[in-house]
Amino acid sequence: MSPLSTPSVTELKHQIETDGFKKIGHDLHLVSSYFSNVLNDLSEALVARMLFEISEEDKVVAEEVAHREKLVQALSIYFQLMNLVEENAAVQFRRKVENRIGAEHIRGSWAETFTRWKEAGLTEDQIASILPQIQVQPVLTAHPTEAKRVSILELHREFYLMLVKKENAIWSETELQVIEESFHALLERWWRSGEVYLEKPDVSSERSAVMHYFSKVFPEALALSDKRLKYAWQAAGFSATRLSEPEHYPTLTFGSWVGGDRDGHPYVTADVTRDTLQLHRQAAIQLIETQIKSLISTLSFSEHRSYVPPTLLLKIHDLREKFGTKGQKAIERNLHEPWRQFLNLILLKLENTRTEQLSEAGSYFTNAAELQEDLRFLRQTLLDAGAHRIAGTYLFPIERQVQCFGFHLAKLDIRQNSAFHDKAIEQMLTFAALPETDYCNWDENKKMSFLQQELRSNRPFVVSGTSVGPEADQVLSCFQVVKEHCRRYGTDGIGSLIVSMTRGVSDLLAVYLFMREVGMQPGLLQVVPLFETIDDLKKSYLIMDEYLSQNQVQQLQKNLQEVMLGYSDSNKDGGIVASRWNIHQAEQALTRVAQKHKLKLKFFHGIGGTISRGGGKYHRFLDGMPSGSLSGAIKLTVQGETIAQQFANLVNATYNLEMLLSGTALQTSFHLYPPAKQDLPYEALDALSRLSLEYYQQLIQHPRFIEFYSECTPIDVVELSKIGSRPARRTGKRTLNDLRAIPWVFSWNQSRFNLTAWYGVGYALEQLQQKDPELYAQLKSQAQKWPFLRYALIQIETNLLNADTEMMKEYASLVTDGALRSELLSRILEEHQRSMQQIDFMLGGNTAERRENLLTNIQRRRNALSTLHKMQTRLLKEWRSIREQNPAEADVLLNQLLVITTAISGGVKNTG
Repeated sequence: MSPLSTPSVTELKHQIETDGFKKIGHDLHLVSSYFSNVLNDLSEALVARMLFEISEEDKVVAEEVAHREKLVQALSIYFQLMNLVEENAAVQFRRKVENRIGAEHIRGSWAETFTRWKEAGLTEDQIASILPQIQVQPVLTAHPTEAKRVSILELHREFYLMLVKKENAIWSETELQVIEESFHALLERWWRSGEVYLEKPDVSSERSAVMHYFSKVFPEALALSDKRLKYAWQAAGFSATRLSEPEHYPTLTFGSWVGGDRDGHPYVTADVTRDTLQLHRQAAIQLIETQIKSLISTLSFSEHRSYVPPTLLLKIHDLREKFGTKGQKAIERNLHEPWRQFLNLILLKLENTRTEQLSEAGSYFTNAAELQEDLRFLRQTLLDAGAHRIAGTYLFPIERQVQCFGFHLAKLDIRQNSAFHDKAIEQMLTFAALPETDYCNWDENKKMSFLQQELRSNRPFVVSGTSVGPEADQVLSCFQVVKEHCRRYGTDGIGSLIVSMTRGVSDLLAVYLFMREVGMQPGLLQVVPLFETIDDLKKSYLIMDEYLSQNQVQQLQKNLQEVMLGYSDSNKDGGIVASRWNIHQAEQALTRVAQKHKLKLKFFHGIGGTISRGGGKYHRFLDGMPSGSLSGAIKLTVQGETIAQQFANLVNATYNLEMLLSGTALQTSFHLYPPAKQDLPYEALDALSRLSLEYYQQLIQHPRFIEFYSECTPIDVVELSKIGSRPARRTGKRTLNDLRAIPWVFSWNQSRFNLTAWYGVGYALEQLQQKDPELYAQLKSQAQKWPFLRYALIQIETNLLNADTEMMKEYASLVTDGALRSELLSRILEEHQRSMQQIDFMLGGNTAERRENLLTNIQRRRNALSTLHKMQTRLLKEWRSIREQNPAEADVLLNQLLVITTAISGGVKNTG
């Protein structure tokens, strides 16, 4: 580039990226020096020296046993510091791009989406009509993938804010010294805190953790996200008044599985669900009360200085009459300030609603919609008084909060496994003394015939309050809680009734039977299938077509049907390519079924943090969906560690919500305004999926694969870890089918195979290249053009590069049978090399240049991770050799292994 030439956008962005990596190195060196100072001050000079050698001198430390635990803890903290430094650098990168190049160059932003719409020829009216159709619902789960304690996550938040604070250029030398001392004090607290759970967390502690996000993070992130939408709208040249009311914005709500998901989780009882729903409600109303109190302090308008609409005075009079003495006191608190008087009375209604003082009609809110009406009325009075800016600045965020959080905070999904439901029905039939009671052994036709006949009757099998059997009692008590909550508060607080491992229509109709048993009105809540395995995904459209054709369903069906797709189990079942392609095809087929039945389809994507489980950047994930399959509404899980990674810090939380909302809006526009059809290589993907599935299943169906897997990964440690309240296996059986997908991925990532995110890809591509060069060429031609294919290939390459063949050999050395080790390890290493070559050819160019940032990140972590991996393999071997004969000593080693597991999780930036 000539010194006088203007740099291109690409060049500017690359320069900002380069500066960002320099910043990471500088900041990491700085905070590492703070950490080293703390260790030295605490007489841990040897640990500080070993940490320095690993991080600064490019070497793997052979640790001394006496200092093993302290070194592991130091490395764990070091990785977490690195992650926080990288997170801050990413935020600064986006800010610099916005300031120097323009917000439209931030991938997934509203500004980029508006630019793409304008380039596609959409008008302001068309774009404005899309926004209110958008309904996005992130659903927080507590699957056992967050390895860090809540107190450590709180330290993360505090440290991140200090990083941001230190970057401010206004501080004096003295103030900077104070900030640096604060860093040292925080790091000492961190060092003195335990890194891992000593006891398994219970559901209530997991519930508290997610409620922090619902009540503390998301309300503020929502307000910032709305502002970014508004500013991007105006920057695009659109009319500011088009986005002046909450009704014109996308709807963002939140869901939770914590306290509602009972699939393989015996500790989620009916009482836990009841308590969770009540806690959500109390927290939601308290959140609104806090906001209303803030608004009261803001709206200090005197009736002598502002026009007061007569409707406001009349409303105040009517409300005061309903509250009697309390109402009069509320009025007298702010004489001559009618807007404050009105809000004081609203506050009384909210207090009565929260404490359930429901004696006087009109003195409480029966639902959040009534509060929304009062806030709309308040908005109109402010507009009538000419206070447009006041309404937009102070009232609008509260209206949006009520729109999004209501009186329920988050919608609690109720999930149970289809096999558990089958056992419950079998127990009900036995209790009712029916001639045939072995329901679990019936085929689908017999189940359907029975359910269709039973659902014509309102007669229950079970007398209320009678014990029938463990599964039936649990199911019916849960539905009783759901029924009672809906009766008292409406359906806003309940999400969906999800049936995991849905195999047939009978699995869905069974839910209607349970509703009948407790006297619950069917149709109040969505009955939602969860299709998880490759086979179930393939037949999902047939199941849904038959389900939507049932008389019971058609009579109750509204204009929306939710369907959940499982990424984790389909990946465990068939590997990465078969999983992704079968989900993609299922979305297309299910969309056609919905169109046939004249319904809108809401996909619920059960994604996790890792690539194996559907994780990745939201805008790329949404870009990769089949064109036209997203009709405005979407749900997706945010699981375990991913919650903190995406939402712990406000700026990051805002960015991720913006990506979700804008990406959903963009995909919805393809449904409303279909682009020209592309000729995509579906036949090639079919062949690739089939070939990779065959090769992947050859591996996992090897007669001794479980033996190899159990010895070359720390799955036995993962199963004994205390990082979640839910068991790692559904029933306790030691089979691959019974193992949950999350610990399956976790264990492979710990041993650096990352096998679940690439195995079978190289073989499939090579076979396609040899047997059908034309299909192979079609794939190659679309590798950088088709968003679905490009996203899949880049994610696979990411996992291939993150895998470490030297560490694979290290962990494989734990396999006691040499012949088995040699056979399966050589197969895996050969496939890794083949996959690297094939992906490299598909994506084109030079890997070192194409993935420069990723490779730099991997290199930065390599030595410290190698140290931890070598410790883990040595301890695993020792622990396994003594755990039966010497359980006391084995427990000591297990605790050390758990700390190492947590440290490695931080190093590779994921668990499962």
